[in-house]
Amino acid sequence: MKKLDPLLIGIVLAAALAFVLPAQGAFADGFAVAVKLGIALLFFLYGARLSTQEALKGLTNWRLHALILAFTFVIYPVIGLLARPTVAFMSEDLYQGLLFMSLVPSTVQSSVALTGVARGNVSGAVVAASVSSLVGVVATPLLVMWLMGAGNGVSVDASVFGDIALQLLLPFILGQLAHNFVPRVGELAKSKATKIVDRGSIWMVVYSAFSRGVVSGVWSNVSAWEIVFLTLFSCVLVVAMLWLTRILPEALRFPREDRVAIQMCGTQKSLATGLPMATVIFGGASLGVLIIPLMIYHMCQLVICSAYASRIS
Repeated sequence: MKKLDPLLIGIVLAAALAFVLPAQGAFADGFAVAVKLGIALLFFLYGARLSTQEALKGLTNWRLHALILAFTFVIYPVIGLLARPTVAFMSEDLYQGLLFMSLVPSTVQSSVALTGVARGNVSGAVVAASVSSLVGVVATPLLVMWLMGAGNGVSVDASVFGDIALQLLLPFILGQLAHNFVPRVGELAKSKATKIVDRGSIWMVVYSAFSRGVVSGVWSNVSAWEIVFLTLFSCVLVVAMLWLTRILPEALRFPREDRVAIQMCGTQKSLATGLPMATVIFGGASLGVLIIPLMIYHMCQLVICSAYASRIS
């Protein structure tokens, strides 16, 4: 890569700022409201960017979307469960965070961008990543209840579905309506505005989550070795998934453009969607530790997938 990704730099700076000047008291409460508004705006722009016609047309490529969804919500969760022995190298809370990471939807912005870099099926990637986010509104809480609920100290209330639908799905639907009835909104969503809001919302969520962890003292429970182990594990997992998402589509005789979209969408996990979902599902002081694996994996996937996309372009 020619230069460091601004998203990565922002994540590191946001986390560092949280350690130095964590959000506390009334400011933390106000910032939490701003985070929710930022996320709602992001999903509104996602909805406004994709026309109903494009969505319906893209959905007809059912083999592409079915395989991406299988990687995201079947193969990844299985890997998360098989990773249980990693508790020998890190705490139970961090493993639960690793398991949660395996349950969240695919990322949208970077999947689409990297599909374009690698000269893949961009329109298919837009639909696939958007469908993944929408399916995740229901699938992720269900998987959390099923795989993380009983016996793991994780309690998930049924109201989570309503909260996630209100915070993520409703803005997306409103964006779809705006696209159809207010054309300028759709044009705005396709501009740099979505990327700015995408990055900004991630930075805000990272700062908010890390601040909560600093104020509650959860970082005292995470060792440097655990961070190193999680980083190495994430790098190995990204490379393994890039390999798996290459050989399986090849065996199923997908065209090259679709194979690239499957690799970029099927390998990546969404920080922008996963963090707000974690906030709604878990909350509390443990959130800081639970989202560390997702943050680390997100950084690793961006670096490795960016290098890979540039190589095959």
